[in-house]
Amino acid sequence: MSGGSSPGFARGRRLRSTPALRRLTAQTRLAPADLVLPVFVKEGIDEPQPISSMPGVVQHTTDSLRKAAHEAAEAGIGGLILFGIPSEKDAVGSQADAADGTVNVALQQLRADLGDELVLMADLCLCEYTDHGHCGLVTPAGVVDNDPTLDRYAAVAIAQAQAGAHVIAPSGMMDGQVAAIRRALDGAAFQETPILAYAAKYASGFYGPFREAAEGAPQFGDRSTYQMDPPNADEALREVAQDLAEGADAVMVKPALPYLDIVARVADAVDVPVSAYQVSGEYAMLEAAAANGWVDRQRAVLETLTAIRRAGAGTVLTYWAVEAARWLR
Repeated sequence: MSGGSSPGFARGRRLRSTPALRRLTAQTRLAPADLVLPVFVKEGIDEPQPISSMPGVVQHTTDSLRKAAHEAAEAGIGGLILFGIPSEKDAVGSQADAADGTVNVALQQLRADLGDELVLMADLCLCEYTDHGHCGLVTPAGVVDNDPTLDRYAAVAIAQAQAGAHVIAPSGMMDGQVAAIRRALDGAAFQETPILAYAAKYASGFYGPFREAAEGAPQFGDRSTYQMDPPNADEALREVAQDLAEGADAVMVKPALPYLDIVARVADAVDVPVSAYQVSGEYAMLEAAAANGWVDRQRAVLETLTAIRRAGAGTVLTYWAVEAARWLR
């Protein structure tokens, strides 16, 4: 044929011809309610502390966190997930379940301020609270001790639920953690508190800025023995299935962009909500590229968030949550 294009090609072009047509025919939609903002609250500081590797992100005081939470609610995002940095750390992470621990105090305040306007998620791990920086208790030989760690997770889950968390989000990747937390919550009359399991959390190279933000880098070794190995995909489905069998109500894949294939496979395999965490390294790289004028910042941010949703994540945890929500409104 000469002079013209195939009918299929022309049809695609016609449906892309105006912004309104592109909106009308979009297969994937991104809304403020799809986004969750990770926040850091640090004990013993008088004003927010900037995080050098994450421009625009801070370690909050409890007061600045309350202000940020109100702004997040006004922007219409779905929720917050809280990470705490205590002023004192020890081998067992005792501040994680202390009634006056930084996250538990913040949860009490936010729940009093906002009620049910935002979903308040509590990250449940020990790495920010232990002096050795690992996600659980360690033996004298320096090996993470799985089963005693589960007892600590159970205590932390109860404390976070008592403080007002709507959702408990265990991220330590200990074997049996969801079952231990579910038993603890049920036994403490928190049967209605859901668990969002970090089910497929990889031992990624994209966590560096977070470790600055949460002050939780391991003091020895690494987390490769309990977090997932990046080359493995089938293992993610086994981990997800195990967490669901233990009582998880929703599951998460972390990181997001380097693992969109995992997000898609998990979303196809399960009938529960799937979240993906756009982690600190993803954020830092795009911010650095934008600061150098290499990418259009707003366009690139929204494109990455849309890609994560397109892969199958119903919820995206992202440090751009509030800013992106304002762009979308």
